Amino acid sequence: MHNVICIKQVPDSAQIRVHPVTNTIMRQGVPTIINPYDLFALEAALELRDKFGGEITVLTMGPPSAEDSLRKALTFGADRAVLLTDRCFAGADTLATTYALATAIRKIGKEYGPPDLIFTGKQTIDGDTAQVGPGVAKRLGVLQLTYVAKIRALNLTARTIETERRSEGGVQVLRTRLPCLITMLEATNQIRRGAMADALRAARAPIVKWSAQEAGVEDISKCGLRGSPTVVKRVFAPSARAEKAVLVEAAEQPAQALIDAIFKHQPKLETDLAALASDS
Repeated sequence: MHNVICIKQVPDSAQIRVHPVTNTIMRQGVPTIINPYDLFALEAALELRDKFGGEITVLTMGPPSAEDSLRKALTFGADRAVLLTDRCFAGADTLATTYALATAIRKIGKEYGPPDLIFTGKQTIDGDTAQVGPGVAKRLGVLQLTYVAKIRALNLTARTIETERRSEGGVQVLRTRLPCLITMLEATNQIRRGAMADALRAARAPIVKWSAQEAGVEDISKCGLRGSPTVVKRVFAPSARAEKAVLVEAAEQPAQALIDAIFKHQPKLETDLAALASDS
């Protein structure tokens, strides 16, 4: 069994700052981490390998510094790591990113065996689009299961997988055939602590590094900024509200006390509601 996990190195969102003049994200001096949602995807793949054996390949696209995140993934127990790095990938939006990742996954399949499952986190904390996983699945022509909370069963003989998927209406139980792509939800498993042997191996393990040409990218115009139709006009931090929150003291009838407090601070609201009631 061969599983491929797509991860992303992202800036720690707790320490991101926005430039007050240019309104752009200030990345200088901000530490980077593995996208937290991707860790749940990695753990899901590790649990399947514990049961069924096989290999796990971790893939990321980014600058040379993204090697740190790949080595971190190796400490958890991944078998190999592939870094897709090239200047032509810079400035990629989700469309260009999925093109590069899908191309690299095809190359991984040729080099290390076709993947049975491809995992991603449900989204990243820097982009929050949740588009990359489904986009990769579409480009590869494989089925996709998004927002998966639990893998219920896997049958390698029948080449089927059964999962639980969270939706607004509850939980869906879905069964599909392999290969497929899965995007994992947060808090779906307990991320393990890497073994000492894996940590030592990760420190000296070779990282496979592919440029666009080495990965098999045929059309550079579909990569990076040139292949990205999405343009972010401005990034800004919301300004603080001038009006402070009001504390409503506990009362025997808290709902009525809350309504009275709202009408006290928004007197026009009561008039508007009364007018609507009379019109109806």
